[in-house]
Amino acid sequence: MSMFLVAARALDWALPKEPLVRHLRPANSSRSTIMDTLDLVSNFRGHGWTWSGGLCIPRETRPTDRKTFVLRALLSAIAHSMIYGAIHRAILTLAPVGVGPIPQGSTIFDDSLPFLVRYLRASIITTLAAWMIYTSLQMNYDSFAILCILLGQDPVQWPPLFDAPWRATSLTDFWGRRWHQLLRRTFLFLGGHPLSRIFGRVGALVGAFLVSAIVHHFIAITLNSKIEIWWMLVGFGMMAPGILAERAFYRLTGKRVCGVLGWMWTMTWLTLWSNWIIEGYARGGMFDCTNAVDDMLPVQISVNRLVADFDVWLHTV
Repeated sequence: MSMFLVAARALDWALPKEPLVRHLRPANSSRSTIMDTLDLVSNFRGHGWTWSGGLCIPRETRPTDRKTFVLRALLSAIAHSMIYGAIHRAILTLAPVGVGPIPQGSTIFDDSLPFLVRYLRASIITTLAAWMIYTSLQMNYDSFAILCILLGQDPVQWPPLFDAPWRATSLTDFWGRRWHQLLRRTFLFLGGHPLSRIFGRVGALVGAFLVSAIVHHFIAITLNSKIEIWWMLVGFGMMAPGILAERAFYRLTGKRVCGVLGWMWTMTWLTLWSNWIIEGYARGGMFDCTNAVDDMLPVQISVNRLVADFDVWLHTV
């Protein structure tokens, strides 16, 4: 997977019409070709470079002095690791490994339940999995930020990774600004830009989500080679029609999707089609991993009991 992303970025850099220019440097630093090269190859979002045009960077709310920033990042990493462990334990209780159609895999759908309750339960697991992914990414981002700042980088080079995605009031807001933008450029370069030459803005949107589905499928097959690609194609692919529907709404009414109703629409659409994505990962065995937090006895006992009681109640509805 890493080699694929490296190859995609190398191809992207080989084709620009103008040189790549860095316009954001650490305080009191001088120009250095070596340091610029290291920053370029490790900077997924392109923050501080001209090649990241259109990138939305969340507003910084943390202190920018090194010591305070590192302390805040350390506390954030610890907190998110604790939350990650508790959520992972809850998911394992609801979707134990070994019950799915693929060996070593799992499933978020319980066929013993009525249709509506089955999908309600699956959506709860999907929501928990989304939070697990969020906390995992944030924990790792904080950890790398601490390491790199201790090695001499500036806190300004590590802006927030997320912008409160749970507050998104449209799919455009969620995918274009609030969710992490780590692979935005890769998706646009491999899928968005080629299809935009044929189908315009619609092609750019569909192409970006198509490549996103393929990349996430590559991640899934590293867990289990028997995973079918259509779980990711459907899950990520349906995000494009949702955003196109928002554009159509704007053309018809002159108003953008927003507010409370926009939030309800966004969360409903995301949950509905993310069920397919998380089911694909569950079948691949994404839940079959442990960490120090969810192996702690107090966490196991408390979370297992709470979630198991809730699951029993669902089966009686």
